[in-house]
Amino acid sequence: MNMEGVAEKGLVLLGCGKMGSAMLQGWLADGLPAGSVWVQDPYPSDWVNGTGVHVNADLPAAPAIVLIAVKPQMMAKALPALQAMGNGDTLFVSVAAGISIATYEGMLGAQTPIVRAMPNTPAAVGKGITAVIGNDHAGEDGVALAETLLRAVGQVVRLERESQLDAVTGVSGSGPAYVFHLIETLAAAGEAQGLPADLSMVLAKATVAGAGALAEFAEESPEQLRKNVTSPNGTTQAGLEVLMDPARGLPPLMIRTVGAAADRSRELADG
Repeated sequence: MNMEGVAEKGLVLLGCGKMGSAMLQGWLADGLPAGSVWVQDPYPSDWVNGTGVHVNADLPAAPAIVLIAVKPQMMAKALPALQAMGNGDTLFVSVAAGISIATYEGMLGAQTPIVRAMPNTPAAVGKGITAVIGNDHAGEDGVALAETLLRAVGQVVRLERESQLDAVTGVSGSGPAYVFHLIETLAAAGEAQGLPADLSMVLAKATVAGAGALAEFAEESPEQLRKNVTSPNGTTQAGLEVLMDPARGLPPLMIRTVGAAADRSRELADG
């Protein structure tokens, strides 16, 4: 099924907070008719109410897609109304963290096409990256359709197995917070060297944002980009000798950081 089929059969968006709203905005901008979308949310925003989509209305019996974007703790309350759509042709796509495909199959039916996705918060500005994995019933067509929907908010990558989602959580799911903290600490370090706090924060934000954009669009690898700005015995090399110290620098710290987040993801999934 393509997006024309989605427009014909309908799309249900379960939960329309920041992530759901970002996706909805992308779909509408890409030409999905507002009348083909049903939003279910207990507290819809004024923006959602003004888009022309169906808000908290009776759902179609067999929509093309149900996209689940509610918080995990709301799942038990939300899903019963959707169980009649299980074991059919409706594709369920979940961006809710920590709920396994097997759990969805238990709630919706073992023959239900299901795709799990892990986006991250830069999706709110169209710069997200989302990892996806589908069950056998979703198949290639279902995963491809989920990719089409999720590309509205950024890049999409496919996983080989569901267990890799824990590592994805540690890297890209939680990763924006690591970068935000890098900005905080870089600005604080500039302040410690005598810069005014507001000026140092402007420099730190622009530096991290600019370096990220360069890393994304340059043909060179991040390693090569690093080498390009590192003159022998210069200022950058002096800083990198501290940052890249194999015992006390960023490499072992980042391994522990991502490992802790991935471990917690596994614990939540098991719990």
